[in-house]
Amino acid sequence: MFDAVIIGAGPAGISAGLYLKRANKNVLILYHGDSQLEKAHKIDNFYGFPLGITGKDLYINGIHQAINLGIQVKDLEVLSIQMNEKMEYTIRTSEEEFHSKVVILATGNKKLRPNIKGIAEFEGSGVSYCAICDGFFYRKKNVVVIGSGTYAISEATELKNVTPNVTILTNGKELNGTTDIPIITKEIKEIVGEGKVSGVKFMDDTALDVNGVFIALGEAGGVDFAKKLGIYMEKDNIVVDENMRTNIPGIYACGNVVGGLLQINKAAYEGAKAGLDAVKYINEKR
Repeated sequence: MFDAVIIGAGPAGISAGLYLKRANKNVLILYHGDSQLEKAHKIDNFYGFPLGITGKDLYINGIHQAINLGIQVKDLEVLSIQMNEKMEYTIRTSEEEFHSKVVILATGNKKLRPNIKGIAEFEGSGVSYCAICDGFFYRKKNVVVIGSGTYAISEATELKNVTPNVTILTNGKELNGTTDIPIITKEIKEIVGEGKVSGVKFMDDTALDVNGVFIALGEAGGVDFAKKLGIYMEKDNIVVDENMRTNIPGIYACGNVVGGLLQINKAAYEGAKAGLDAVKYINEKR
């Protein structure tokens, strides 16, 4: 059992981890895939770098700083977060599970919408981004999951609990993983329907009758986890208080995933706030 599991290894996540570890807490940081910070060619508005620094170097430096302090840092894709009756959390990844008293979401805002005609139009009317949240409404109906990675397989597997009629649509890509769920690799032309989703059309002019379309591109982000846990949202941002607490006890969010000024300075500050308050929460929970 970890005291805190932090999802995200950018400025917010690393800062939270540093403050928790310095308070002698058992901390795990999980990250996977490319960071937005790594794509920054040069950063010259961050304190302490008179000649600037590349985003990639700053990102790697942060991870090394956490490791040097004794924090466990693992490159694993997080698939789901579940809460038990003791308000403790199970974090399931692509390889193993972890248990923690606190979870800090510092994933950045990764919500991905495919460039497919009809997706935006039918959001809330047959297009969903959360299998656990909305799967219930599609019992025994035909649904598809658009995506080609481990997260798409995880969402499709979740949907199999409510309907046997699940298909993964990779939209022209190879599936990154294995599953016994039917797969269609053809490119998607559009999502169609009258008021609500009724089908998917492919580029070869074939079609598939469906009642629901679930989007699961890339990997799950903070917004995806928030929706599944019942965390309050405003548009695509997680709602937090002044100490970066969400409405769910023991879950914090910081950095770009909460919106506002999308800058490294803000992310590091919010990570520090989350880490310090999480120390108090863990101490009170004993």
